[in-house]
Amino acid sequence: MASRLVDLATWPRADQFRFFRTYEKPHYAVTSRIDVTCLLARRKASGISPYRACLYAIGAGIHAVPELCMRFRGDQVTQYDRIDLSMTVPLPDGNFRYAYVPFDPDFSRFDTSAETIIAKVAVGGDLNANTGQRDDLAYLSCMPWLDYTSINNALPHAQDCIPRVSWGKFVESGGRRSMAMTIEVHHALVDGRQVGDYFTAVQAAVDRLA
Repeated sequence: MASRLVDLATWPRADQFRFFRTYEKPHYAVTSRIDVTCLLARRKASGISPYRACLYAIGAGIHAVPELCMRFRGDQVTQYDRIDLSMTVPLPDGNFRYAYVPFDPDFSRFDTSAETIIAKVAVGGDLNANTGQRDDLAYLSCMPWLDYTSINNALPHAQDCIPRVSWGKFVESGGRRSMAMTIEVHHALVDGRQVGDYFTAVQAAVDRLA
């Protein structure tokens, strides 16, 4: 992935970066709702996969916010131009494996690639987990059984700065359909404003697909 080093001497968030890196628990999670009414209506008309549409919208939201594409190792911060989406792929026996799908801003190309990669992972193989060799990723997990109100993730250590995104069951209320979505981030890289920008960008991407 193409990347560049962030100059801490000129980066406006350098002070916050140094401050929150000292925390024992520097991660926080925010849950909001995404309206999928029009997306699900299009599903009936065109056969679009709501699951892969959600993957795409999450990728679009992440790439709309530069801080969500930043990673750090020690005192060095890197910003990636493009990251891959790593999602859990459920198996018939109730277990799961991990897939890695490159994000493409063109939905048709992304959808074809995601469908092919996910289908290949689903037929067998090892867990395919990232054990720290890569950080040019975002971790995604769908929980279609629950309309949850909050969630957090298992994290290996305080220096893990890869964003985690989860989303839940489609539910109806007042004639609209929506789902819960959570993003968990490292506060050294991401503040509340960027989280808000992420949710705005995800909703916009969902609406463009509708």
